[in-house]
Amino acid sequence: MNSSHQMPSAGHAEVRIVAAEPEIARQVAEVLRRCFAATEQRSYPANPGGGTRLHLTVDTTHTSEPARSWLLASESTWDDRPQTDEV
Repeated sequence: MNSSHQMPSAGHAEVRIVAAEPEIARQVAEVLRRCFAATEQRSYPANPGGGTRLHLTVDTTHTSEPARSWLLASESTWDDRPQTDEV
């Protein structure tokens, strides 16, 4: 993660979706919006060869029942190690 990138506020998560086709990325964003309150998505080219990258912020404090149940049942790993494919 870029050290200049600001962390989202408590209860929020920044989501990045990368797909070869814009419609696929929009479909994934729509599923997230059905579970969480979310900001309007921001769309960017994924790379010079094509593809789409969508960014949105989800509010995990305002969830639908399926997301609420999943959040309560899941455990945080708190693994802060950067992944090799993170931007």
